[in-house]
Amino acid sequence: MQFGIFTVGDVTPDPTTGRAPTEAERVKSLITIALKAEEVGLDVFAQGQHHNPPFVVSSPTTTLGYIAAKTEKLVLSTSTTLITTTDPVKIAEDFATLQHVADGRVDLMMGRGNTGPVYPWFGKDIRDGIPLAVENYQLLRRLWREDVVNWEGQFRTPLQGFTSTPRPLDGVPPFVWHGSIRSPQIAEQAAYYGDGFFHNHIFWPPEHTERMVEFYRRRFEHYGHGSADQAIVGLGGQVFMRKNSQDAVREFRPYFDHAPVYGGGPSLEEFTSQTPLTVGSPEQVIERTLGFRDYVGDYQRQLFLIDHAGLPLKTVLEQLDILGEEVVPVLRREFAALKPAHVPDAPTHASLVAAAGGGHASTVHAADDVTGRTVETVARA
Repeated sequence: MQFGIFTVGDVTPDPTTGRAPTEAERVKSLITIALKAEEVGLDVFAQGQHHNPPFVVSSPTTTLGYIAAKTEKLVLSTSTTLITTTDPVKIAEDFATLQHVADGRVDLMMGRGNTGPVYPWFGKDIRDGIPLAVENYQLLRRLWREDVVNWEGQFRTPLQGFTSTPRPLDGVPPFVWHGSIRSPQIAEQAAYYGDGFFHNHIFWPPEHTERMVEFYRRRFEHYGHGSADQAIVGLGGQVFMRKNSQDAVREFRPYFDHAPVYGGGPSLEEFTSQTPLTVGSPEQVIERTLGFRDYVGDYQRQLFLIDHAGLPLKTVLEQLDILGEEVVPVLRREFAALKPAHVPDAPTHASLVAAAGGGHASTVHAADDVTGRTVETVARA
């Protein structure tokens, strides 16, 4: 099972000091957090994509490319790649490039995490959110799997004889997770293609998560990708830890009370009882996280949100130390002991290459400018 962290890259004032980091500080903090994640032995760092304040993650592959050059083992992912408003051609190019930079340590999560005003900035209509997600992903899959694409759809200009470059590393596209909080259509899309399904698992009660994951598993089996319990599932979660729970609650309360997504709603105690948010000791986080398996079954990826709501970088790095030293080693051992042999691990580039029978040559087809004849350029894997 993979363990890691995800971030939305928000710039939020620290409610205990009133100071917000600059954009430069926040961007640099994401890099520091990612490097620390690898240092403490986590598997995955995932970054969101947003194009409006108060976020600084409008170009995730830029940051992830830098992190790739500074790390050796960390899988680089996204907590949202906006399939609705980002052109599929650009996604295909950017993430294939990142594959090459990171030697394959790349996957991504498709999502519709835009707020309403963002859609028209990119010439789209929020009312087309689901159809955009479906059509754009259909095109993206073809761009990664076919050297030359002829395509016409509803939401972008047609493509004729188009080749996305660079081609995916070893001829194998990055693994794709589909992230959704409440849209069964996205769970259906993940199941149809045999892709992964990631549930945010932060703001909703466990019963809702259970229904969404169960639906995805059932449809995954329906489409012939394996039994329901072999479907590829990931969960989010938010934690805040100190050695004893009283200290954790006391320290986190002002951040919870003033967070844009929490403040003004249920109390911290109500929210932790009604959702998977866990504020307490490492032992409480371990117990709560192990309990996720009771309602979603065996799953492949667990990501934690730990840098939200204005928490200072020093505190976030302390949370990473606790995760790496006290929490994740126990979770690895316990989840591994419970997982049946027929349930797969999270896909990696190496496992996808092996499933494809090994890496193969990538062929780029281009028209000769003088003769108009097709020329093949072959890059050996």
